Amino acid sequence: MRAMSADHSFVAEAMKQAVPWVGTSGVEFVEVTGDRVVAGLPDDPATHNHVAGPHAAMIFGLGETASGAVVMAAFAPHMAKATPLVARSEITYRKLALGPLRAEAVLGRPAGEVVAELEAGSRPEFPVTVTVANAEGVTTAEMVVVWTLRPHRA
Repeated sequence: MRAMSADHSFVAEAMKQAVPWVGTSGVEFVEVTGDRVVAGLPDDPATHNHVAGPHAAMIFGLGETASGAVVMAAFAPHMAKATPLVARSEITYRKLALGPLRAEAVLGRPAGEVVAELEAGSRPEFPVTVTVANAEGVTTAEMVVVWTLRPHRA
C-alpha cells in the first residue's frame, strides 16, 4: 500500500547531502513515494564504456541510489534509531544500455513490518528490487539490493 499523503520532497536533496556521489553522478529523482522511486541517469560521454553506453559502474550506481532513496523515503522517521546499510546486492545485465536510463526501485517488504522488527530489537533485512530501462522502456538491467537497518547503540 502506498503512502499517498506523505511528503517525500526532501529525499532528493537529502540523498545529495548524505551521499556526495549522488550529486556528482548526474542521477536525478523523477518520482519518490514511500515505497517506490524512479531515478534517471542522463547520457554523458564522460561516463561511457568501450561500447558507447553508460559504464556498468554508473548503471549499478543508478540502481543502488534509487534503492537508497526508497529506503530514505520509507524509513526517514526512524533514522534516529538506526542507520540504513546495504547488506548485499546482485545485478543482472539484460541488454546493452545506451543513452539515458531510468531505474525504478520498489521496497520489497512493508515498511511497518521492517520497523516492527527493528523495535523488537533485531536488525531487519529487506530487499529493494530495481529495474533499469532505456529511453524506449526496454529493461537493460535488474537488481536486488538487500538493505538492513543497523540499530544505534545507546
